[in-house]
Formats: sequence, structure tokens, C-alpha cells
Amino acid sequence: MKGPPITIRCECGETKDVAYGQRWLCDVCHRSWNTNQIPAEEYEGLLRRVRRHKLEALAAAALSAAVFVPLIVVVNSGFIALIPAVMALWLFVFLPLWRRRYRRTARNAPRWELHPE
Repeated sequence: MKGPPITIRCECGETKDVAYGQRWLCDVCHRSWNTNQIPAEEYEGLLRRVRRHKLEALAAAALSAAVFVPLIVVVNSGFIALIPAVMALWLFVFLPLWRRRYRRTARNAPRWELHPE
């Protein structure tokens, strides 16, 4: 999984999103910025939190499918009428809560002070 980009703001005002482990040469002032200055364990911690959030959403969808598919196939096809209600619950309850938690993780992500080389 590719990690979230790191936004570098040069002292001259230029901004660039760079992947972890890459260098960036500012087009305006020609300063070189290296994202390897960021501690690997801190960045890996951020990646773990992002992965966990994505897996939570996939697990919730898989759990719903694991419950409803056997109910529809084995028990009664009338359970298919509940699918719109479950989808509405997903859309209006689970998804907003999940997005808030995901955004909180992004907002609380560590901020690193890089220095030009």
C-alpha cells in the first residue's frame, strides 16, 4: 500500500506533495528537501493507523455480506427487502462515523520539521 503523501512547504513559499523516501528540488529557490529525515517508525505508525481504518470499513462490509447472503439464499428471499435499509444505515450512520475517525487520524498525524540539504 502506498503511503499518504508528505506536504513540503519550502521557505520560498512553494508547496509540493512528495512520497516518503523521496527528495524534492524546489523549482523556485533550488533547495533540496529529503523526506528520509522523517523517522521511519513514526511514518510506519501513521501508515498502520490509515490501514486499520480502511480494513474496518472492508470488514464491516464483509460482515454485512456474510450475514445477508446466507439469509437470502438459505432462509428466505424476502430478506432482500432489508438491503435498502442496511445500505441506508451504512450511508447515514456508519460512514459518517468512520469518516470522522479517519479525518481525526489525519488531523492528529505527526508534523515533522524538515530542513533543506
